[in-house]
Amino acid sequence: MSVRVRRVYEPPEPDDGVRVLVDRLWPRGLSKDAAHVDEWPKALTPSTELRRWYHAGVGSYDEFGSRYEAELEAAEAAELLDHVRELSDKGAVTLLTSAKDPEHSHAAVLVRVLTSRSR
Repeated sequence: MSVRVRRVYEPPEPDDGVRVLVDRLWPRGLSKDAAHVDEWPKALTPSTELRRWYHAGVGSYDEFGSRYEAELEAAEAAELLDHVRELSDKGAVTLLTSAKDPEHSHAAVLVRVLTSRSR
C-alpha cells in the first residue's frame, strides 16, 4: 500500500498516482485545472464541527485525531476508506491537503487509519 500526503499547492509529480483531495473546502486561490485532483471524497474529511473545534485551539492534536478516527467509522466514510485502500492496492495514492503542516493535520490521521487497519 502506497499512500502519501502532499500539499495541494505543490505541483503534481509523476509518481503521485491517484490524487485525492482530503479537505472539505476547496483550496483558496487554486483553480481546478492547476490542482490536478482525481477524486474529492468530502465524506472522508473531518466534519465542520470537528474542524472548527480543533482550529479554535480548544483541544490537543491527539484528541482531534481520536475524534476524527471516530468520525471515520461512519458507514459512508468507511466505504470511502475501503475505496482509497483499493486504489492504493493498484498503485500510488497521494492525499492532498491545503494544511500548512500536513504532518500534524487530518491528512496524517487519515494515512494512519488507511495503513493500520486491515480489511
